[in-house]
Amino acid sequence: MTDISPALAAQLTAEGVDLERMVRLLDDLNAGKFENSVGIEPSTVPDINNPSIIDRRGPVSYSLSSDRAPERFSALGLPFAPETVAREECGAFVFDEAALKRIGVHLYPKAAYGVLNGGSASSYADVKKNRSLDATLFDARRALFDPLAETCRGKPKGITPAYLNPDGTPGFTFLLLKLRMLLEHKRLYREMVGPLPSVILPAYQMTSVHTDGPIQSALRDYAREPALRDLCDALGSPPLEVFTESQSMMAAITHSAEGMPRRVFDRAYGKADTGIAMPGGHGQNFEILAPVYRKMLAQGIRYVWLGNIDNMGYTVDPVSLAIFALSGKDAAFEESYRTPIDVKGGILVADRAGKLSCADIGPAISSQDVLDFEAAGKPVLFNCGIGLFDLEKLVARLPSIPYRLPLRVTDQDKDAGKYAQAEQITWEIIGLLDDPLFFAVEKSRRFIAAKMLMETIVTSFPPDEPETPVGRVSAVIHEGLTRLLSSEYGLALSGGRWIPRS
Repeated sequence: MTDISPALAAQLTAEGVDLERMVRLLDDLNAGKFENSVGIEPSTVPDINNPSIIDRRGPVSYSLSSDRAPERFSALGLPFAPETVAREECGAFVFDEAALKRIGVHLYPKAAYGVLNGGSASSYADVKKNRSLDATLFDARRALFDPLAETCRGKPKGITPAYLNPDGTPGFTFLLLKLRMLLEHKRLYREMVGPLPSVILPAYQMTSVHTDGPIQSALRDYAREPALRDLCDALGSPPLEVFTESQSMMAAITHSAEGMPRRVFDRAYGKADTGIAMPGGHGQNFEILAPVYRKMLAQGIRYVWLGNIDNMGYTVDPVSLAIFALSGKDAAFEESYRTPIDVKGGILVADRAGKLSCADIGPAISSQDVLDFEAAGKPVLFNCGIGLFDLEKLVARLPSIPYRLPLRVTDQDKDAGKYAQAEQITWEIIGLLDDPLFFAVEKSRRFIAAKMLMETIVTSFPPDEPETPVGRVSAVIHEGLTRLLSSEYGLALSGGRWIPRS
């Protein structure tokens, strides 16, 4: 702290940087504590037939030996025996999709649902960035883009419209829809199992210092929103509560050319005692959310989902929950076949020994490598940003994850000068696990993400003649959006707008 001038400290603090945490990171970095956090070296991409990958693009079944199945049912506290929901084949119980759904719904009181909700909509609504997706399509949708962009700018993405209604008006926000989806699954539990317990599918989130205020304000408004309030009242569900922890900003650090030890960068734009505040990456969630994870474990939660707020396909899935719980593995992740619009995010890769991990396009693997894999006929599985964790095992790992998760320190040469950025990526936790599970899913069902506003627009209004790759993908994704709104989110189309289903 003594190396940071009062002027620099005041500027960075005002911009949301936690200086004590920043200095702790630098001390650990300079002491070599991250030297073993290098991740795997991507060599290839795995085949769909890899034993760690379960194909969820159609109906699925799952088998357990006749000896192991009763043990797992007992450990999970299920109120029925394996033979009552499965068929026996060759010394094993085989659970079909209906049986898995029943098991998964019974596990809802042991599961929680979390979102990474710290992003703002600044770059999301950037004109240049959105036009680069498809210039012709952008120009054709400009009349929709401009007013929606104006609505989104300056807001956290989670409280911006998740879709456009057929009449062109903005739809419900990402966060409101996630909360409504959880209520719909609580309704499913009541229909299949019985009265709701005091703890069932609690929600949690990681916000940021810049987004937390508006998000908390929105949550207070949502408590009075009929789309949520009426469903709460009908279920006899307690008021909505979202456990929240907020992520601070990090500061740019010195360029590698300046050698070690690394310091806080303090010459932005050539001005003395001037730094740059920047995000530290969602990978910090394992540190930021640690109090929430421990609190939920004490409440009896055993499984936690974690995913991005802007993915409309990220919903509670009882079938995957059942398979994961029966497997006894540490974590499971969802992957879909990459499409032309999947350019920002990670892909599933393997090293030369066959160990699997997630490699982010750009920081960990080049876009050209991805194209080369596809040109060689190797399907690339794109990370959907959906993880399902055994909470007890996750909590045991929490102290070590910040030092084992790869710390990506990348040099930058921009208008502000030569500096470096340090960040961690959530999904590289895959590389820390000995035997993770993967679900290969249908993109239109589980991965309708909105990294750019144009993706939200073309998903809502796909082109009439889908001649481009973006146009072809958006037509399929539009069908998935419609299906999700009418099922998972409990909406019905009326008068050109999606409204709560009665």
